[in-house]
Amino acid sequence: MKHYFNLFTWLPLIFFIHSINLNPTHSLTIPRLSPFQEKTLHDIATLVSNDPKDVETFYYKQVLDHFNYNPESYNTFNQRYLINFKYWGGANSSAPIFVYFGPEQPIDGSPKSIGFMVEKAPTFKALLVYIEHRYYGKSVPFGSREEAFKNANTLGYFNSAQALADYAEVIIDIKKTLHAQNSPVVLIGGSYGGMLASWFRLKYPHLAIGALASSAPILYFDDITSPNAYFDVVSRDFKEVSETCYETILNSWSEIDKVASQPNGLSILSQRFNTCRPLNHSFELSEDLESMYTSAAQYNHPPDYPVTVICSGIDKASFGNNILDKIYSGVVAYKGNGTCKVNNPKNISETDVGWRWQTCSEMVMPFAIGNDTMFQPSPFDLKRFVERCKKKYGVSPRPHWITTYYGGHDIKRVLQKFGSNIIFSNGLKDPYSSAGVLHDLSKSLVAVPTINDINSIAGSHCLDILPSKESDPKWLIEQRNKEVKIIQEWIAQYYIDLGALHGSPKFQNN
Repeated sequence: MKHYFNLFTWLPLIFFIHSINLNPTHSLTIPRLSPFQEKTLHDIATLVSNDPKDVETFYYKQVLDHFNYNPESYNTFNQRYLINFKYWGGANSSAPIFVYFGPEQPIDGSPKSIGFMVEKAPTFKALLVYIEHRYYGKSVPFGSREEAFKNANTLGYFNSAQALADYAEVIIDIKKTLHAQNSPVVLIGGSYGGMLASWFRLKYPHLAIGALASSAPILYFDDITSPNAYFDVVSRDFKEVSETCYETILNSWSEIDKVASQPNGLSILSQRFNTCRPLNHSFELSEDLESMYTSAAQYNHPPDYPVTVICSGIDKASFGNNILDKIYSGVVAYKGNGTCKVNNPKNISETDVGWRWQTCSEMVMPFAIGNDTMFQPSPFDLKRFVERCKKKYGVSPRPHWITTYYGGHDIKRVLQKFGSNIIFSNGLKDPYSSAGVLHDLSKSLVAVPTINDINSIAGSHCLDILPSKESDPKWLIEQRNKEVKIIQEWIAQYYIDLGALHGSPKFQNN
């Protein structure tokens, strides 16, 4: 039996809203090092002239605080970034630079997982750069992760604006060191990284000529998008695959609570679902199932299509015909039949810890479940959310800051005369597409959603920037080709403008 459960742990940003307490027994969770020898990019001459590896690791001495002039603001930390020189046409030909913005996780796996960059680099003769987000991976200030995450005083430098300023300094330093001042920079980012890429293009247009923002839910703030939108799409995805599967899941929650209320009910559920630890509360099972369904919908990638896998398992009912037997059949179909399935010990990752702070400070995304989904209704309670964050960190979230700093309200009216050269790509079966830009804002602020045919939507989270496969459907190939064509147009126009500025055609990229 194929095991699907851990297929997506390496992917660029899975958003986590941790423990948003909606009632006393339910918390809504949204489905997401080795020693090194430091070197600087200034050793690049010998690095390139010898036998360069595909990917090299570098560190930039990054300032702690870009926006204040207090003495402690001038403290520095080593920010990690990776470079692949293999395909680059070089500074003399003004060959482009593709920069991937690391999201809320270490950057280690990005050169392999972001297939779009490597696969398209030969076409563009592009230098590939991957920059790690501060406070993740090895880009940690204050000397250690323990000190960096000690309290709100040290975590206060951990936000998206600081991260964008970090990226700006690294890009400037790379271009200066490589004598590549005339090389155009194109940004690539997925999910949170896609949000950062689009925001960077708006905040630092002098440093990047365009951005590909894949699955970037920039409108999931400040009531621009309905809090119910994410779970509405998850439910729609399941219902489109199988209405009987949808109905089984819908009816399962009350059945779980019914069994749990019986004598030895939790023991019965623990045995029925082959839990890794005995259940102490029924919501432990419900939350695991909820997480499984949302992850399957968000990462419903071809050719596996995990939503179809789960629903096929539920509808086939291999382990019995009652509701919970059918649900367990879906769990086994998705996770495999070799190990325990539910309530396994939680391994808290740095992504979990870091994103918890980010959502308790500026990234306040109000997720809720409405009354017409396959899930139990759960409204978003901002007051309770604020109380929880204050209790944990001693500071209150700022739910309006993202739209204040980056915008979002009336986005077309605002950006059509201001922004340019951003691709907003979305898989329409991705629950996060509900908060993405799905329609062109202007001629150069373009939406590239996935459409199978005129009557059918397709696509999942960040699929367009992941490695291609021989089995990729036609609509995915067409989406990537469209993105490449747009980027080619950006770069071609850049060379025309640069040549005109210098009164010479030598900047045309051949």
